[in-house]
Amino acid sequence: MYRGEKVELSAVQREYLPKYVEWLNDWQVAQFLNPGIPLPFNLEDETDWFENRRKSKENLIFAILTLDENKLIGNCGLHAVDLKNRGAVFGIFIGDKNYWGKGYGTDATRTLLRFAFEQLGLNRVELEVYAFNPRAMRAYEKAGFRRDGVRRQALYREGQFHDIYVMCILREEWDARKE
Repeated sequence: MYRGEKVELSAVQREYLPKYVEWLNDWQVAQFLNPGIPLPFNLEDETDWFENRRKSKENLIFAILTLDENKLIGNCGLHAVDLKNRGAVFGIFIGDKNYWGKGYGTDATRTLLRFAFEQLGLNRVELEVYAFNPRAMRAYEKAGFRRDGVRRQALYREGQFHDIYVMCILREEWDARKE
């Protein structure tokens, strides 16, 4: 539906759910996603998530498909969409590790930001990223996000406390990048 240079963002289909369960149960993927206690996912959990998100007006979720192969590699979305204050929280994961570090996440991020600013009319998109995920931070910075602040030692993971960085991009910063 929305195309970038490497990816297309489209509706999440029910048949994608088993692949999402596989990825969410892979610690190399899951460690970057949820600050809560890491618990295994099953198809029922993911089906409940799918049904709730499908009906939500505040959470806009897209599957990430490669343009060349039409292959599912992850998903991204805008959460807590607030049309009054024109803001949302960005989230993404590339579950297929064969596509890590090759620009697919950056392209999906830019494509979703284009949707956020040019279709929804948002003014601010923010995200949180863990300090131990420099690959994601680089992708976000390439897409135009700037660090807003830090939630010091806010994440406990594998016996250690880690900082969580808050990043955002404003509409005016998005517009300036297009010039």
